Amino acid sequence: MRYRNLYHSAVKTTLDINDQLLTEAKALAARRRTSLTRLIEEGLQLRLRAESDAAPRTRVRLPVFKGRGGLIAGVDPISNRSLLEAADDDA
Repeated sequence: MRYRNLYHSAVKTTLDINDQLLTEAKALAARRRTSLTRLIEEGLQLRLRAESDAAPRTRVRLPVFKGRGGLIAGVDPISNRSLLEAADDDA
């Protein structure tokens, strides 16, 4: 499942990053002639993509109603009025 950005613009965030890592990231961004923000975004995208690719996809078993029980006698299942009246009963 992919995350859909609910904000249609950039969100500002504060991060605590190791000084050496930040220095190396700034240097890499400068060599690539890109921004530090873009470099961080690319890194996060790569990491998230790797996580989703590595996650095992398991089948989800959905519960199935076996058909036991049913409507109370006198309730017409094709009548909205009948169903609403039955739902309003306190019985």
